[in-house]
Amino acid sequence: MEYNFRAIEKKWQARWVETKAYQVSNNSPKPKCYVLDMFPYPSGAGLHVGHPLGYISSDIYARYKRLKGFNVLHPMGWDAFGLPAEQYALETGQHPAVTTTNNLAAFRRQLDNIGFSFDWEREVNTSDPGYYKWTQWIFLQLFDSWFNRTTQKAEKIDTLISIFEQAGNAAHECPGDRYIKFTGEEWKQFSEIRQREILMHYRLAYLAFAEVNWCPALGTVLANDEVVNGVSERGGFPVIKKKMRQWFLRITEYANRLLDGLETVAFSDAMKEMQRNWIGKSQGAEITFQIDGFENTGITVYTTRPDTIFGVDFMVIAPEHDLVSLITTADKKEDVEKYLDYVQSRSERERLAEVKQITGCFTGAYVLNPFNGQRIPVWISEYVLAGYGTGAIMAVPCGDQRDYSFAKHFDIHITNIIGDAFNGEEANATKDAVLQNSDFLNGMNMRDAMDVVIDKVEAMGIGKRQINYKMRDSGFSRQRYWGEPFPIVYKDGVPYALDEKELPLTLPHVENYKPGEEGEGPLANITDWVQIDADTRRETNTMPGYAGSSWYFLRYADPKNTETFAGRQATDYWNQVDVYVGGTEHAVGHLLYSRMWTKALYDLGYIGFQEPYKKLINQGMIGGSSRMVYRLRGTNTYVSHGLKDKYETDELHTDVNIVDGLELDIEAFKNWRPANKDAEFILEDGKYICGVVLEKMSKGKYNTVNPDDVVEKFGADTFRMYEMFLGPVEQSKPWDTKGIEGVHRFLKKLWRLFADEQKGLIVKDDAATPEELKILHKTIQKIDADTENFSYNTAVSQFMICVNELSSLKCNKRSILEPLLILLTPYAPHIAEELWHLLGNTSSVLDAPYPVFDEQYTKESAFTYPIAVNGKTRTELSFPLDADNAAIEKEVLANEAVQKWIDGKPVKKIVIVKGRMINLVV
Repeated sequence: MEYNFRAIEKKWQARWVETKAYQVSNNSPKPKCYVLDMFPYPSGAGLHVGHPLGYISSDIYARYKRLKGFNVLHPMGWDAFGLPAEQYALETGQHPAVTTTNNLAAFRRQLDNIGFSFDWEREVNTSDPGYYKWTQWIFLQLFDSWFNRTTQKAEKIDTLISIFEQAGNAAHECPGDRYIKFTGEEWKQFSEIRQREILMHYRLAYLAFAEVNWCPALGTVLANDEVVNGVSERGGFPVIKKKMRQWFLRITEYANRLLDGLETVAFSDAMKEMQRNWIGKSQGAEITFQIDGFENTGITVYTTRPDTIFGVDFMVIAPEHDLVSLITTADKKEDVEKYLDYVQSRSERERLAEVKQITGCFTGAYVLNPFNGQRIPVWISEYVLAGYGTGAIMAVPCGDQRDYSFAKHFDIHITNIIGDAFNGEEANATKDAVLQNSDFLNGMNMRDAMDVVIDKVEAMGIGKRQINYKMRDSGFSRQRYWGEPFPIVYKDGVPYALDEKELPLTLPHVENYKPGEEGEGPLANITDWVQIDADTRRETNTMPGYAGSSWYFLRYADPKNTETFAGRQATDYWNQVDVYVGGTEHAVGHLLYSRMWTKALYDLGYIGFQEPYKKLINQGMIGGSSRMVYRLRGTNTYVSHGLKDKYETDELHTDVNIVDGLELDIEAFKNWRPANKDAEFILEDGKYICGVVLEKMSKGKYNTVNPDDVVEKFGADTFRMYEMFLGPVEQSKPWDTKGIEGVHRFLKKLWRLFADEQKGLIVKDDAATPEELKILHKTIQKIDADTENFSYNTAVSQFMICVNELSSLKCNKRSILEPLLILLTPYAPHIAEELWHLLGNTSSVLDAPYPVFDEQYTKESAFTYPIAVNGKTRTELSFPLDADNAAIEKEVLANEAVQKWIDGKPVKKIVIVKGRMINLVV
């Protein structure tokens, strides 16, 4: 009876589907456990061996918790909307709906081949109208809500309208435009259009003008990472800044709650710090500087160091600032316009980058220091962005390195007012710095001075104490086709929500994805769909990829519900995701927006919790172990790695799948590409040895390994265990197909404990020995702890140790092997199920009770003492832990080895240190 892994795995995968082994109920007396993966985008390339790392990790945990008596939800779905799908469709000349359907079918086949315990009855697809109907519905809830800073929660917009009708907005500063102020009577006098404009500045989902990267040649809007040095990455065409209406989510209103929520979840410290840095909470003051020569017009800055106000030597405002055109003097107009043209070609990323190049332009205008009347020149520079803070900074060269460098570059006079507490070269101030030459702040420490300045500017009516956040509201519009259509219509240019009864607003079928005029999305070209009537038209942008992924974990709880996004009973039952597994590339964007959507739905009463994920596991990356060949420059001759230094060569990637370890399959290489057909080789010891480079696994480096090939050769169980054996889940590590053979040998050795090729099943019902029970229970203790803590690599090692020890003892006893199979089930479910049934069990091993560790079997009953004569160890003897000294002395003296080293001499003393050593003094 041999280990025929291919037949075994196909058999049980089919049986599990047939019996709906992984189907989960929302009604169970068992405690619940919700285990979730960050769902994949189904690309045309399919899975490589790096992709399943996180899925195997979560699957082991899900199976483990099921064995421990939990009702486990472990679903899977598809993040199917977005630019990659649209680009792939464009490249292959197919419709995104077709390519997406084909790709996810291929992905599912690959996942099933590895033996995951997904409940496919709960499968979701973000591009399915039945799913995105509810994405659109949630968007409408955000559009119809505002954030009440007093109650610190989202509320329906009707409550805000009632407040406005009674008392205006005096108690609720406008988050979109702080200068909007009105009374209740004024509100009632506003036209409907004006009222809706004001409400838009409060809505959680809102429309605003924003600068985008517009490429006229491509006729499309580009993301920041698609622009390099002012030109498009694709084609190298000029890119300019252009203001367009875009949808945004007001995540900034949730900044403080997002920070507070980090204290309630089990994310890694590094992940929490990443999110804190992105949110970027700071405390300081807003101060308005009067513009010299302009009545009642000032520039407002936000500063975390108001105590440095006497050191302000110049001011810098963003080139896009609304006041630039107003304050620029006639003699500086040409310079400013030239500089603005330059900034137009720069992406935000380039502007924020730390570069040696310093750029800027003087406007000719001045502001006045409110405390001493000093005239302060106003400059514009690309390093200040309109969307950050107020779009203006007060520059203190003696306290900030960037300000200092800017002042030196443009020869701006520096007033070293603050004294020794600051140094322009170091650009740092100690927190207990004592101020000098700063008028009424002289002699104060920094903290006290900050409070004094803030109190004074508030008393003068030119500023206020302020908490700011670095995080900005993220754009929620994409000028693309393949995404959720916005459930918004425009009547006379004013946006209105679509009636919920009209959802889903389905994506119309098109054959042409070219952008609309002036950067609109491709939907703008479908006139019949866009223009409802003479006065009403649809929104032509679509939602970004993260729209559907912000709430998908909720849909898994109740995926077939047609009445709501998820029933309250289902979401109350499954509640938060207990363990969420995914890569760090989604650490900020996806996690923050998913957390924000959850908090908003909680505020509005749709769910009963406000943090989506209790625990987060960030799996590392499996890197590619690339294979390199060395071609003699200008020839088609390849030299082996050990000889390459003798020649002038070019290093090239070759396909890892035609290399055995390091030895190149020369015939396969010749057949790999037409250009290789006539290749010649300079060998070492008759072989061509390749070089090795560890790098990211990708098609372009020919270092991807298809899991289908690995499963076909070694089996899914081997593949699963090997991925875990490579190292800790959170760490990145290289893939090496050679190493998988050791894990495969382990499973064969395990099989031989149960069955012999000639004799068949060899398991006995004999009673287990204490030594066998000790091996088993040590393994139970280790595997239980390691699996709970995601320490899978050490768990696999323990399985190997256990099987080796049982093999040495020739242990084929049911009482030992049956519990071992249950322990192994989360890691290698197919072989475990097969052997479980060979043992005569009729129920599935998937539902067997998890073995319980019993300490009595692992307690040591004896201790092996080193026996020393005159301080030198000569032998070892084992004694029961409760043996008395007299018995120990008697046996030690009778030992042949001890007698040899005593050599007939009288023993003066026997020193016995219990549990440590025994020494004879002669």
